[in-house]
Amino acid sequence: MNIIIAGDGEVGFHLAKSLSKVRHNITVIDPHSELLAMLQAEADLMTITGSSTSLSTLKEAGIASCDLLIAVLHEESINIITCILGKRLGAKRTIARISTIEYLNDDNKQMFKALGVDEIVSPERIAAKEITNLLTRTTATEIFDFANGLLSVYMMRVGSSAIVLDKTLTESAKEHPDIEARVVCIIRKGKTIIPDGNEKYLKGDLIYMIAKASSLDKINELGGRKDYNVKNAIIVGGGRVARRAALNLQDKISLKIIEKDRDRCFDLTNMLANTMIINGDGSDLSLLMEEGLESTDAFIALTDSTETNILSCLHAHKHGVKKTIALVENISYIDVSQDIGIDTIINKKLTAASYIARFTLAANVTTSKWLAGMDAEVIEILAKERSSVTKSKIRDLHIPYGASIGGVIRNNQAFITGGDFQIVAGDKVVVFTIPEAAAKIVKIFN
Repeated sequence: MNIIIAGDGEVGFHLAKSLSKVRHNITVIDPHSELLAMLQAEADLMTITGSSTSLSTLKEAGIASCDLLIAVLHEESINIITCILGKRLGAKRTIARISTIEYLNDDNKQMFKALGVDEIVSPERIAAKEITNLLTRTTATEIFDFANGLLSVYMMRVGSSAIVLDKTLTESAKEHPDIEARVVCIIRKGKTIIPDGNEKYLKGDLIYMIAKASSLDKINELGGRKDYNVKNAIIVGGGRVARRAALNLQDKISLKIIEKDRDRCFDLTNMLANTMIINGDGSDLSLLMEEGLESTDAFIALTDSTETNILSCLHAHKHGVKKTIALVENISYIDVSQDIGIDTIINKKLTAASYIARFTLAANVTTSKWLAGMDAEVIEILAKERSSVTKSKIRDLHIPYGASIGGVIRNNQAFITGGDFQIVAGDKVVVFTIPEAAAKIVKIFN
C-alpha cells in the first residue's frame, strides 16, 4: 500500500516506523528536516520536508497514486485542508486527526466526508473511552474487547499473592482446566516474551492473554486480584481527555476534577453539571489529602506533564488508592511507569496510531489494537473461503514467529484455540502479532 503521512510529532512518526515494518511504501511529510533525518535513520521510508497543504509537496509525495493519506499534525485545521486537497489530487482514502468536540458528531462527520475527509480520529475521545472501560473492570491493567466482549485482550500484573506464582503456563492450565484463556505475551522487566508452556509466571510480570468473558473473574483470582466497584474518583488536569472522561463518568460515580487554570475551571463548570471542579494544583499532596485522597477508589492524572502524572499517581498509590491511571505522552517513559507500579498507562499517540493502523490492513482485518509498552498488536481477522488457515489444524499451520492465534468467534460464540482446533471459513480469529509477522499472518487468511 502507498501511504503518505503528514505529521509533526510522535503520532505520525510512531505510525510511520510501525507501518514501514509491514513493508508498506511510506512517505512522511513534515516541516522539520532534522526530525525527518532522525526518522529516516530508524526506518525504511521516504521523507519530504515541507507543508502538507502545499500542492507541489503533495504531488512530489506521489498523491496521485496514494492509497491512504493520514494527516495527524497537532493543528487540526491543517489536517482537514490536507485531506481535502489530497482527495482532490487522487488519494483513495484520507484520515484526519481532529480534537474539537463539535466536529465529532455524526452529522458533521458526514459533512467532512463530503468534503474529502473519509475518516476522523480523535486521540482524546479514544483515550477517554479506555479510561471509562478500565474503571468498570478494575483489575485489568489494559483491556480491549472483540465481538462485543465475547473475547477480550486482557492484561494484568502478577502479584505476590497470585495462585499461579512460580508455576509454568502448562502446570497452571492443568490445575485450572475450567479457565478459558490463552497467554499470548509476557512483559518482564521491559522485555517482551512470546511464551511456551514451560514459561513461569513471576512476580511483577505483565501478562497479556486472550480470554472469554466468562473466565475473567477466575483469572483475577489466579492473579491474586479481585474486582471492586469504583464509587468515586479524582481526575487531575482539566484538558480534553479529562473533559471527555468526565462526561462518560459523572452520572455513574462521584467525580472531582482538580485544575489549576482558573478560566479552564469556569469552562469545566459550565460543561460538567455533575462533577465537582476544584481550582488548585493537583501535584500538591496537601490539597489531594484535603480532597479525600485516602478514601478515593480511583486516581486519574491527565495533565500536560508526563512527570507530574507519574509522580501524582505514585503519591495516590502510596496513600492506598486502588486504581491509578496516568496519561504518559512520552513513549519512552511507558516501560518505566509500568515497572514502578502505576496500574495503567494511557498514551494518546499510541491509541490514535492503533486506530489508524487498521485502515492499512487487509479488508478482512475487522479490528486491531496496538498494545501499550511494546511493538505488537492484536487483530481480529476473517478467515476466507479456501484460505490456507482453513486447510489444517492450528498445530500444522505455518504460524510465523512472533504471532499466536488466541481465540475464534464463530456464530456468535467464542472459543479459546489449542493446537487441535480447526478454523473454518467465516470464523473471526483473534491473533497476537509483532509487526514483522503481520503480513505473513494476513497472507494465510486470504
